[in-house]
Amino acid sequence: MTPEKAFGKVLQRLRKAKRLSQEELSFRSQLDRTFISRLEGGLRQPSLSTIIRLAEALGVSAASIVAEVEDILNEDKQD
Repeated sequence: MTPEKAFGKVLQRLRKAKRLSQEELSFRSQLDRTFISRLEGGLRQPSLSTIIRLAEALGVSAASIVAEVEDILNEDKQD
């Protein structure tokens, strides 16, 4: 799995866990909804500032998002 796909998987999981639509996450993070959709689909790579904005909007730390992405990538290496 690519880092972009892993990030998208984590972002979507966190968004759904908070019961937010892409539209609401877009509003809270001040990022375009289509950009969030592309991030979730693994089609775009987030910048550090984007990760921080999304983390704030989701009420989690940026470090926890990155750690979860790393966990997914490490699991893939073991398979």
